[in-house]
Amino acid sequence: MKSFLVIQTSFIGDAILATSILESLHHSFPDANIDLVVRNGNESLFKAHPFIREVFVWDKSSNRYLNLWKLGLKIRKANYHAVFNAHRFASSGFLTWISGAKIKSGFDKNPLSFTYTHNCAHTFNGQHECERNAQLLEPFIAKNGKSKPKLYPSTLDFEVVQPYKASGNYRCMAPTSVWITKQWPKEKWIELCDQVPADEGIYLLGGPNDYSVCEEISKSSQHPNIQVLAGKINLLQSAALMKDAKMNYVNDSAPMHLASSTNAPTTVIYCSTVPSFGFGPLSDNHKVVETSEQLDCRPCGIHGYKACPKEHFKCAQLSISKVI
Repeated sequence: MKSFLVIQTSFIGDAILATSILESLHHSFPDANIDLVVRNGNESLFKAHPFIREVFVWDKSSNRYLNLWKLGLKIRKANYHAVFNAHRFASSGFLTWISGAKIKSGFDKNPLSFTYTHNCAHTFNGQHECERNAQLLEPFIAKNGKSKPKLYPSTLDFEVVQPYKASGNYRCMAPTSVWITKQWPKEKWIELCDQVPADEGIYLLGGPNDYSVCEEISKSSQHPNIQVLAGKINLLQSAALMKDAKMNYVNDSAPMHLASSTNAPTTVIYCSTVPSFGFGPLSDNHKVVETSEQLDCRPCGIHGYKACPKEHFKCAQLSISKVI
């Protein structure tokens, strides 16, 4: 029986998008053992995953390089047939190299790509990240097509959010981002809430650190039926709730990929980044909203910044009519 390892130790959204590799591998080799490496904090996404055998966690919080070395030794002992590395940095290159796998497939941007048996180009030319990731499988799966990312909330996850679905008429909003220039301003989210019909519910989603912003939006809006769920439900439960929403409004950030993972309706608001980077929505029902103004400063970076480098943040000045 073949055993495969998929590596993606970057942010939450990247880990979600890497599940497209898992889907393709499982489809082609349903009896294979498939393991995954993620950074600490992202392992909760795969708690109920039906065909991942083991999730390895690289703890970056302390002694990161010692932990990396120990993890590398575990991976080597597992004797994988193939390793598919969707991460572009040296740490994951080390894990790929030390694995000793017969097939070591990764991106040419990785500093240790010279140790791979197969190298793939990674370019920001409009190709979606899932298509870029699909290239990693080409040495092993002939003419592999793009699979969509997919997460598997458990029965318990759906039970937790079922009371919020009772009305059957609600919208979800995830108003924050790690990168401020990827985040639509708070005032705009308040305005958006005010445009939602009063007979529809609004759930504000995010992590514990996002609670205060969501609470501000809730208190400032005139909408009569807003609940702040940021920090109160976990990522898989959020995905389960988003699945049946009338619409999910998100920034170019992890909640967009949560929506894609359950094929939930999605409206993505782009500020400093652009869809052509390849991290856009994949749900069947999706809408992209971005400025029509030609700004020579946009995009200002692939991740964004803590504040607009030009101090005007014109890329975020979008009409609500474009969004709702």
